[in-house]
Amino acid sequence: MLLAIDIGNTNVVVALFAADDDVTRTAAVLHEWRISTDARRTGDEYASFLAMMFRSAGVDTARIENVVVSSVVPALVGTFVSVARGITGKKPLLVGKDLYPLLPVTFPPPAEHELGADLLCNAVEAWCRFRKAAIVVDFGTALTFTTIDQFGAVQGVAIAPGLGTAIRSLSANTAQLPLVELKAPPTSLGANTVECIQAGVILGYKGLVEYMIARTKADLCARTGVAAADIHVVATGGLNSVLQPIVDCFEDFDRELTLQGLRRVALFAAQRDVRA
Repeated sequence: MLLAIDIGNTNVVVALFAADDDVTRTAAVLHEWRISTDARRTGDEYASFLAMMFRSAGVDTARIENVVVSSVVPALVGTFVSVARGITGKKPLLVGKDLYPLLPVTFPPPAEHELGADLLCNAVEAWCRFRKAAIVVDFGTALTFTTIDQFGAVQGVAIAPGLGTAIRSLSANTAQLPLVELKAPPTSLGANTVECIQAGVILGYKGLVEYMIARTKADLCARTGVAAADIHVVATGGLNSVLQPIVDCFEDFDRELTLQGLRRVALFAAQRDVRA
């Protein structure tokens, strides 16, 4: 089995994939767990959580052959490397810039282009899966737009505060505005505080997402000559379901896209190790 650990700002996602070295296809996730991200937790605490989850699911850790770790929280990288080695006895592969030459996506000049580990996984998965220009919209703590062209080159990224981040920030920085459910209101004409916030944030983000996709398509067409109709748009991330019912600019919704990309990154790296 492959153990994939995706350390995000809000959650640490832990997934197990069946042993399968076919990098050309997606694979079923055998188990998936989420732990709230907290840099103050010790490695022992995280190890205890993982051990409990594995035990509850009947997972034999001796069958874990490889471990891959992606992180956007630098303070937790060393923690999870130690935790993974302690549980599995395996040295984890870390997703980072040193893996760029091993992957099927490329980066146009300037050479200092660098992606967050999660965005790199999104780009790899989108290119491997669709083999065409694509925009990956990831609804997480941050709302990100990762764009690859028709040749598999990562052309750029746009980042905005995520839906949950916007709601929490509004409540934390005002005296009378509460936290509200992330739910689209029936109208933009809010009749009470909850509906007013939902109208501003949820419907506002609908406009943000639709505009950014249209603008990104236009910019990519101007830069590379690709036709707008040939750009695939896919949504991922835990909060993509909030806007899914009220936008029509996505061809695909896949909550597991980042995890699948993390698996593919690990397989590409393993193939290069074998060839070496």
